[in-house]
Amino acid sequence: MKRVRQFFSRYRNGLQRAGAVLLALAVWQGLAMGVGQQLLVPSPLSVVERLGGIWQEADFWGTVWFTFRKIVAGFLLGLGFGLGLGALAGRFPLFEILFRPWATMIKSIPVASFIILALVWLSAGNVPILAGLLMVVPVVYANVTQGIEAADPQLLEMARMFGWKRPKVWRRILLPTALPPFLAACEACVGMCFKATIAAEVIGVPRNAMGTQLYHAKIYLQTDALMAWTVVIILLSMVTEKLLREAIERGRRRVHHP
Repeated sequence: MKRVRQFFSRYRNGLQRAGAVLLALAVWQGLAMGVGQQLLVPSPLSVVERLGGIWQEADFWGTVWFTFRKIVAGFLLGLGFGLGLGALAGRFPLFEILFRPWATMIKSIPVASFIILALVWLSAGNVPILAGLLMVVPVVYANVTQGIEAADPQLLEMARMFGWKRPKVWRRILLPTALPPFLAACEACVGMCFKATIAAEVIGVPRNAMGTQLYHAKIYLQTDALMAWTVVIILLSMVTEKLLREAIERGRRRVHHP
C-alpha cells in the first residue's frame, strides 16, 4: 500500500493529465455513439485511422512544413515589430500617442475581414504570414511598452546623474524591466499565431497548406479528415509551445545567473 501511495504521489500530475485525456475521449465516443452519424461526429477510432492514412501520404510532411514556415515567419516578424514599436512607445510618449490609433485598429479588426482584404494586395501564400504577424504585434507591443514604462524612475535618474550612455541604460535598466512581460507575450502569442495563420490558409487556399487540407475536407464532407488534420495542428502547436517555453526558461536562467 505504501508503494502504491508513493507511486501515485510521484506521478500524480501525469496520471491526472492522462485521466483528463481519457475522460475527454470517453465523452467524445459517447457523443459519437449518441449522434450515430460519422458525417456529423466521427468516432475517435475513425479519426485515428484517418490520421494514420494522412501520415503515410507522400506530401504530408511537405504540407506541414509549408504551414509551419508561415507560422514561424509571422511569429518572428511579429516579435520584431512588436518589440521595436513597444520600445519606441515606452521611451517616447509622443510616439505612443501617434501609434495608438494603429494599435487599436490592429487589435479590433476581425481576422477574417483583414484576411479577405489582404488577399486583394498579396498572394495567397503570403497572407498567412501577415495574419500571424498582426496577431503577435499588438500583444508584444503592449507588454513591452508597459514593461519599459514600469522602469524605476529613481534608477533612471541615477543613471542620468552618473552619465550613463543610452546603450548602458537599456542594458542595465530597461531591458531587465521589459523582459518578463515580453517573454509572457511570446508564450501567449504562439497559439494565436497558429489560429490566425491557419484561418488565412482556409480562406486563401494556398497550395500544399494545412489550412487548405481543412478546406478540402469541409468541401468534400470528410469530417474524419477535418478532425484528423485538426489533431495534427493541435499537436504541432503543443510541441512548439513546449519548445518555446523551454527556450524562455533557459533565457531567464541566463539573465538571472549569467
